[in-house]
Amino acid sequence: MGQFAGQRESWKAGTKFAGKYILQTSIVMLGATMSLGQVASTGGRTLPVLLGTLIVALLGGWLLARLLKVEHITGQLVTYGTGICGASAIATMSAVIGAPATSIALSVTVIVVYNVLGAIFFPLIGHAMGLSQESFGLWAGTAINDTSSVVAAATVYGATAATVAVVVKLTRTLAIVPLALYESWRTHRNSEAGTRPVWWKLIPTFLVLFLVAAAARSVGMVPASWGPVIKELAYIGTTVAMAAVGMGSSLRHIKQAGWRPVALGGLLWILVAGSSLILQRVTGTI
Repeated sequence: MGQFAGQRESWKAGTKFAGKYILQTSIVMLGATMSLGQVASTGGRTLPVLLGTLIVALLGGWLLARLLKVEHITGQLVTYGTGICGASAIATMSAVIGAPATSIALSVTVIVVYNVLGAIFFPLIGHAMGLSQESFGLWAGTAINDTSSVVAAATVYGATAATVAVVVKLTRTLAIVPLALYESWRTHRNSEAGTRPVWWKLIPTFLVLFLVAAAARSVGMVPASWGPVIKELAYIGTTVAMAAVGMGSSLRHIKQAGWRPVALGGLLWILVAGSSLILQRVTGTI
């Protein structure tokens, strides 16, 4: 057992690299398979559902955290992780509000639990409901917490679903900028202005590179004939990243988190997933 634990410890650097950088590289590669016109069209068409579910997530998280009596900062991080982009949002917001390490660890654990469940069960539920490729992509992009699980679930569902899901999720990720600036103002409003983050530094680098890759595809720098190969490599990278996320998970960590944060993450996840389907029905995108 001691040897196994040592091996697991030695894997940490590799799984962290795969779970972050290989995933981000895969997303950038997917950007090279679509034009900026496609990105803008998909993002604009899905914006009402995207914004609606984000509002539901923020308000629902605030209310549920109070009802479940979840510690305030942990509740904030779980809400932002569920509402925006999983662990990336937690990392950004924790730095902005000065969250303690225990709150960060608990919220990341909760997000990972529902990431794995989302990647496994969303495709099954989508097929059972008969969702189209585009509807499923929008559902996954708005209702699954982390980008890695969004890409994994949508890729299993189909190529079109993966394209829509990636655009929706990356568009949703942009919400981290105004929300982080708001939290910075709220947290540091009595401090010196120099302690507040610069807005453009909050935009994830891989999101910018995704748009650069799409621009390169738009002007013909990336031939259309390369698309199938690039997509295949991106899907392989996503598989590796998801395996790394799974290897970094532990039932022991879930037990340490306690039932309240886990319940908050689960109820909020269900609330966002349900509201996404309702909003799609209302807006006629389903």
